[in-house]
Amino acid sequence: MSLRSLSCELSLLARSDGSARFKHGETSVLVSVYGPGQVKPSREILNKATLEVHLKPKTGLPGYGEKALEKILRDTCEAIILTSLHPRSSILIILQVEHDDGSLLSCCLNACCVALMDAGVPMRGLVCAVSCAVSASGEQVIDPTLEQEQAASAVLTFGFSTNSDIITSHMTGQISQDKFYSTLSLASSAGKAISDFYRSSAEKKLSKVT
Repeated sequence: MSLRSLSCELSLLARSDGSARFKHGETSVLVSVYGPGQVKPSREILNKATLEVHLKPKTGLPGYGEKALEKILRDTCEAIILTSLHPRSSILIILQVEHDDGSLLSCCLNACCVALMDAGVPMRGLVCAVSCAVSASGEQVIDPTLEQEQAASAVLTFGFSTNSDIITSHMTGQISQDKFYSTLSLASSAGKAISDFYRSSAEKKLSKVT
């Protein structure tokens, strides 16, 4: 079991401070980051930056599902961004889903991370996100497609730091405690591959600059 092919393009949007397109197989998300910058007085926080995250579906208007994902994304980004370094300012993250073929949450988290890196937003660390699907028979699939997610009894997404500490987790469905921890271990191993991919993507960008 392994991750689908990963792809990342940086600095795609000229008017944003940072941007990235991240792909897990056929799942693709485009992220733009603005700030730290000026914040509206009504949203100003005295001791840290105000963080906003907006997730746009491929078609139509955002619904309950997008709003639920927005909260997970915002909470995770707040955990890694050093917001206290930019009090009374605003950081805006906008995600556009280009195609959803499963593992959307992990793709969004990884896209946010590399876009924040591209924008030069100070962070205490990176988040490497991996989704897993567990079937009724107990079969575990890393980075599942949409079809595999729909057939699964549970779908789990974990966000790890580069030293494998858990930053965030989310699960839909039900599985046993033993199966949860075995899936966590499997995802942690895959998270190291995401970390290596970040490193290679950053090196490619730096080589183009130099």
